[in-house]
Amino acid sequence: MTALTLCLAALLEVGGDALMRHGLKGGHAWGMALGALVLVAYGVFVNLTDLNFSRLMGIYVCLFFAVSQGVAMIVFKERLSGLEMLAGGLILSGGLILTVAKMG
Repeated sequence: MTALTLCLAALLEVGGDALMRHGLKGGHAWGMALGALVLVAYGVFVNLTDLNFSRLMGIYVCLFFAVSQGVAMIVFKERLSGLEMLAGGLILSGGLILTVAKMG
């Protein structure tokens, strides 16, 4: 349940940001309004887990990064640089550590 909730939260945050971007760049008030609503839904979903806040955000940042880079490439037709891929690898490594490590 936690993984599914965090994945949904990442999709909502990236989707809300993309709608906000569309609204701001295209002058569409509806995009900004819908983006704001989707971002509120993200705030609810990301906090539905039982994880402590610091671990939750650490794991979530990795999911957010992966989803946002996918959207950047697919929706906005952006290409990742070598530096972005290196940084992304470090971000994902940190999330993997937080996911599998036992908390003391």
